[in-house]
Amino acid sequence: MDKVAIVTGSASGIGFETALALAREGYHTYATMRDIKKGDKILEITKKENLQLRVIELDVNNENTIKKAVEVILDEKKRIDVLVNNAGYFLVGCLEDLTISDLKDQFETNFFGVVRTIQAVLPTMRNQKSGIIVNVSSVAGRIGFPVTPGYISSKFALEGLSESMRYELFPFGIKTIIIEPGVIKTNLFATLKKVTKPDSAYKEITEKVMKGLLMMSEMGTPPQEVAKTIIKAVASDNPLPRYPVGNDAIMFLEAKKDKTDIEFENYIKKELFS
Repeated sequence: MDKVAIVTGSASGIGFETALALAREGYHTYATMRDIKKGDKILEITKKENLQLRVIELDVNNENTIKKAVEVILDEKKRIDVLVNNAGYFLVGCLEDLTISDLKDQFETNFFGVVRTIQAVLPTMRNQKSGIIVNVSSVAGRIGFPVTPGYISSKFALEGLSESMRYELFPFGIKTIIIEPGVIKTNLFATLKKVTKPDSAYKEITEKVMKGLLMMSEMGTPPQEVAKTIIKAVASDNPLPRYPVGNDAIMFLEAKKDKTDIEFENYIKKELFS
């Protein structure tokens, strides 16, 4: 029996690499994306390597596309074994510069999009009494940083959701895993939404932090490493609740664990502003 995996946000970056990695591990993989015209590259690799991978439309902000995608998958394969929630975007802007609409849009994709997709697959996983849900969070789901409060808040919310799910779903044989990448060498900044008013009081801090993030992304962890971590977690009989990925993520989390709140705050200020 084929094991079936769904990956959201598969057009590029982490989702792209994870969909390919799952297919290479023998999963019949549905690489989903909002715009299937962006699926040419992954389909080219699929054909070359003779993988079981199909590109289908799924917009996490559109319940109809989620429902339709799940119906197609169940009609073809009758089961869903793995769901990787990866779709999201990176909102940059200090809180005073952001509108409520900006923040709602960020949560609509990064948080409620995950909720919609999970709710669509849970009945199938419960009936199977098995399944694995992988939520791609971020080190920013555990640690606050300046200039990205919308993004960070959405990832903090995703971490809390995932912790609650672990308790609710384990009686049904469903595992919940959180992946926490640091800065990844990917096209995150190509899909970045930046909100800064021309006369913003936060223009200087925003530019400084963005410059640092861009430098870090050039030396960041390749998205393939995140995909490898997801494969390792999914293959485990008893996966950990969380998997940090990248030296920067591990460094920040270790520092947070070892320091008091004030010590850690001073550490972050030194790292970002010195």
